[in-house]
Amino acid sequence: MIRRRDGWLTARVGGDLVMMSVGDNAYIGLNEIGARIWDLLETPRSLPDLCRDLMADYEVGADACQADVEAFLDDLERRGAISRES
Repeated sequence: MIRRRDGWLTARVGGDLVMMSVGDNAYIGLNEIGARIWDLLETPRSLPDLCRDLMADYEVGADACQADVEAFLDDLERRGAISRES
C-alpha cells in the first residue's frame, strides 16, 4: 500500500500543486498528473489500483502507466512524502 506521510502542506497553483514539509525544509512542485496522483493517495492504495484510476482519467497504457508512476513514487518516497508497505 502507498500512503501519504504526514506533515506536508499543499497549495494549488492553477492545475499544479505545491507541497512543503516544514519539518524537513523540503519543497516539491507537482504538475497536473502528479497532483492527481497525490489526490488519489488521500486514501492509501496499491500501485495497480492507482494505475487503474489514472488510466481511466488519461490516455495511457498499463505498462507506461506503471513505469511512469513507479518512477514518480520513487521520487516522492526519496523526498519523504509517501511510504510504501508490502
